[in-house]
Amino acid sequence: MMQLLNNPFYETAFVLLISAIVGAIGLWLRQPLIVAFIAVGILVGPSAFGWVIMSEQMELLAELGIALLLFVVGLKLDLRLIQSMGTVALATGLGQVAFTTIVGFLISVLLGVAPIKAGYIAVALTFSSTIIIVKLLSDKREIDSLYGRIALGVLIVQDLVVVLVMIGLSALGGEANLSPGITLLQLVLKVGLLLLGVGGMMAFVLPKLLKHLARSQELLLIFAIAWAVTLSALTEILGFSSEVGAFLAGISLASTRYRDAIGSRLVGIRDFLLLFFFVNLGAHLDLHLLGAQIVPALVLSLFVLIGKPIIVMAIMGYMGYRKRTSLLSGLSVAQISDFP
Repeated sequence: MMQLLNNPFYETAFVLLISAIVGAIGLWLRQPLIVAFIAVGILVGPSAFGWVIMSEQMELLAELGIALLLFVVGLKLDLRLIQSMGTVALATGLGQVAFTTIVGFLISVLLGVAPIKAGYIAVALTFSSTIIIVKLLSDKREIDSLYGRIALGVLIVQDLVVVLVMIGLSALGGEANLSPGITLLQLVLKVGLLLLGVGGMMAFVLPKLLKHLARSQELLLIFAIAWAVTLSALTEILGFSSEVGAFLAGISLASTRYRDAIGSRLVGIRDFLLLFFFVNLGAHLDLHLLGAQIVPALVLSLFVLIGKPIIVMAIMGYMGYRKRTSLLSGLSVAQISDFP
């Protein structure tokens, strides 16, 4: 069995078959497919039967799925919509980050964790998983709802904070000879060049190029995927999250008349590739470590599940949003990112 699955093609075929079976069971139990696919990863991974060792090829498929997910989300947003959500997203995102970091640090220290390790744990608790939230909102067809757009804005703010935190940790760790001020200046220059480049493409290149490519729907789809993956890779090279690049790629095409045609054709490809991300996520969960850390894990999990929604509701309520919108926005970010 193990020798058979050493072949990447056989391994992929096996994972797809198990995913279809477990997905059908999850559907019968009225559970989201995300839960079923993560369960598949746990079953076939080292935490359970150890049938599959996730290959580099499958991890590559997972990364492509993430890029297309954020690209499709960006396709549905235009600059006016982003501007309208900017204030509440910034206030809620920064407020949630500050609250979760401070309280998470205090809880970790009370649990007996050393201050430096407690700081890392607090930062990790702060961020939510963009991939999981966007996928759930897309499955429920609520990505375009008010609370969905606010939750997405909060995630963008979190991603920006991630970059700043990584710069700070790098400077404290002595990994760079440059001062934090110079590193921050480099960050600003990179962001400026990135936005200037994307803006120039939106104004002068993409409209004419898409008009030419649209004569072949197949070629238009290939270009859209290439554009999403290329910007995703570029932002990662620049030191940002690859998700940011894919999201920008989608936004750059959101104001064109071809966005609906591109988005509708990409949904099936996106969902297929994302399957590998969730299976890969489940396969990397080491359940053997859970026993020794069960109490801290439960305490910190309850804090994330309860504390994040409360602070989001408080900030949005102060800004005049309805309780239902505030609650749904808070519940959307009430989890921890796989990134930290």
